[in-house]
Amino acid sequence: MSKKTKKKENIFRTLARWFVRVFFGLKYEEKWFLKKDKNDADEDRVPDDSEFIVSPAKQAFHNYLERKFAVVAFLVVILMFLIVFIVPLFMTKYSDSYTEVTLKNLPPNLTMMSVPSELKGDIKMIDSYGPFSVGLSNSGKVYIWGCKKLGASGMDVNIPDEYKNIPMAMVAAGVDHVIAIGEDGHIYGWGSDRFGQYGRSENSVTSPTIEAMPEEIYENGVDVAHVKKLTCGYQATAILMDDGTLYVWGNKQTYSNMDFFIGRTDIYDIDFTLNYIVALDMKQNGIVTGTRGLYDVARNKIGQKGVKMFEFLGDRKIVEITATTSSICLLLDDGTIALTGDFVTDSIEVPTLAQGEKFVDIKAGNYHYTGVTNLGNVYSFGGDHYYQAEAPSNLTGVAKVFTGSFQSYAVDANGDFIDAWGFRGFPLGSDDVGANILERIIAGGRITMTVGAVAVIIEILIGVTLGCISGYYGGWVDILIMRIAEVFSSLPTIPIMLILTSLIAQMSMTTNQRLFMIMVVLGILGWPGFASITRAQILVARESEYVTAAQAMGVREGRIAFKHILPNIISVILVSMTLSFAAAMQTETGLSFLGFGVNYPQPSWGNMLTKASNATAAKNFWWQWVFTSGILIFVGVCINTIGDTIRDVLDPQYGNEK
Repeated sequence: MSKKTKKKENIFRTLARWFVRVFFGLKYEEKWFLKKDKNDADEDRVPDDSEFIVSPAKQAFHNYLERKFAVVAFLVVILMFLIVFIVPLFMTKYSDSYTEVTLKNLPPNLTMMSVPSELKGDIKMIDSYGPFSVGLSNSGKVYIWGCKKLGASGMDVNIPDEYKNIPMAMVAAGVDHVIAIGEDGHIYGWGSDRFGQYGRSENSVTSPTIEAMPEEIYENGVDVAHVKKLTCGYQATAILMDDGTLYVWGNKQTYSNMDFFIGRTDIYDIDFTLNYIVALDMKQNGIVTGTRGLYDVARNKIGQKGVKMFEFLGDRKIVEITATTSSICLLLDDGTIALTGDFVTDSIEVPTLAQGEKFVDIKAGNYHYTGVTNLGNVYSFGGDHYYQAEAPSNLTGVAKVFTGSFQSYAVDANGDFIDAWGFRGFPLGSDDVGANILERIIAGGRITMTVGAVAVIIEILIGVTLGCISGYYGGWVDILIMRIAEVFSSLPTIPIMLILTSLIAQMSMTTNQRLFMIMVVLGILGWPGFASITRAQILVARESEYVTAAQAMGVREGRIAFKHILPNIISVILVSMTLSFAAAMQTETGLSFLGFGVNYPQPSWGNMLTKASNATAAKNFWWQWVFTSGILIFVGVCINTIGDTIRDVLDPQYGNEK
C-alpha cells in the first residue's frame, strides 16, 4: 500500500474513530477500532500518554470532541451555513418579491395534490382556484383536499354534514367557497359567503358591491340536464345553460364588469380571470368582456407578438374558452389554440404538436394550462413557479385532464386517476402575501448570517489591530486608543443603530449597498470589546521570555506584536469572535424586526419576525413566526455553545475539572 493511500485511509479511520468516540464512547472505540490482528497489535495499540507529547492545539481539539453537545452545535452551525449559502443556488424559482394572493396565510401542508383514495377510481371532475381542491365522483359524492381551513377565523370548506348524502351533478371551487349543483337541480354552497358567493343573505341582497345569487335559481334550482358549465372565480360564481342563459353573482369589487353579464342570454362559454369575467357570445368569433380593448390581441405562442383578434381568427370559430388569473386560452375549431392576455415571466412555451395532432380539450389553473390531444398526449404550458407546467412525458391512456390552482390531474376514460403534477403545499406554511416561508427562511438566513459574519470581521480587524497596538506600545498610545474605545462603548448601541439605519434608508442606495452599510455600522460600533480583550492579553504576553528574546535579537516591534504575540492569544480572540457573531446576528434581527434593518421584500430572520408583533398573526398564523424564531434561537444557542466550549477546552484547568 502506498504512503498516499495509507494516509487517506488513516484520515478516514481517524474521522470514524472521532465520531464513535463522541456519540458512543471510548468503550466502543476500543471495541471497533483498537482490537486488531496480533500481527498489527504493536502498530495499532493504544499508546500510553507517557509515550508521546501532544500539542496544545491537538489536545484542545480532542477535549472539544469529548463534549457531545458542542460537537452537535458545531455540526449544526456548519450545516446552517451550507444550507443558507448553497441551497439558494438551487432555488431557481425563488424570488424575494413573489406574491400569490390565492395562497396567503396557509398553514404547513403538503396535501394539495393528495387525491382521496376513494375518488381515484371514480373521478368525474376536479376543480380548484385556491389552496384546496374539490372533486366529484361519478356516484355524486364530493371530496375536498388541501388546506381546508382558511383565514384568521379558521373557516372550514369541508362539505357540511347536511349535504354529504345529497348526490351532486357538478361542483366548482372559488378561492374560499364551493358551489355544487345537486342531481335534483338545487344549488348548494358552503365556505365563505362574505361577498355573496352563495345564498341570498340580507347583506348580499342590499349591498351595492355584491350581486346576490339570482332568486329564481336560489328558490327553484336549475335543470341539470341543460347546464353547460359551472365555474367559480375569486369570489364569484357563474352557471351557464346550454341555451345561452347566464347566471352570475358574487363580489362586484373583484369583477367590475359583472353588471355587463347579468341577465345575458347569448353566452356560449364563460370563465373568470382574477379581475374580469370573460365570455364568448353565440357567434363564437371574439371575446366578450364589456371592457373596450381588453383581450383583443391574439397569438399562437406566449412569446409571439399578437395581432388583432378578428384578423387572427379569420373564418375560424372558438370552441372553448378557459382563463388563468391574467391570460386566456382559446381552443379553435381546427384544433389550434389562441392566446391573449399576460403571462408570468417563468412561463413554459406552448408545445409544437406533431403533424396531425391537435388539442381536443384544455383546462386552466391560476397561471398554467394543461391540454390533451387527439393522440392522447398531455401537454402543460404557461406559468411554472410550482412546476405545474411540467407534465410527465410518459403518460398513456389519458382521456381527460383537470387542473387545480397550481396542479394538474390526468384521468383515463373510466375515470381512474393516472397521475398528478404541480404544487403539493408549503412545508412551513405561507406568509401574508402567499410566499413560501421555508424558502424565505433560507434566503433570510443568508442575509442574517452574512450580516453577523461580516460585522464580526470588521470588529476583529479594527478591535484586534488597535488592541494589539495599545497593549504592546502602552504610554500615550494606549491612553488615546482606550479613551476612544470608551467613547464608543458608552454609546447606546440600539438608539445609535436606529438613527444611522434611518439615515441610510433615506439615501439613494441599492438594497445591497444599504445592507453593506448596516454591516459596517455594526462592525464600527462593536470593536471596543475586541480591543479591550486583545489589549489585556498583550499586556500579559509582552512580559514573556520569548518576547524579551525577540527584542534582544533586534526584531522589529511591529513584528513582535503581530507575528509573535498575537498568534499566542488567538484562542481568546476566537472565543470572543463566536460570541460576538451571535450578538451581531441578534442585533440585525432586532433592527429588522423594528423596521430599521433589512426591509421587505428582501427577507431576513428579523423582518420575518415582525409577524409576531401583529396580534392576529401571532394568534392565528403561528407558523409565520414560530419557525423563524425557533431557528434563530437554535442557531444562536449553538454558536454560543461553541464559544463557551472553546473557552473551556483552552483553559489549562480543563483536565482537572473531570
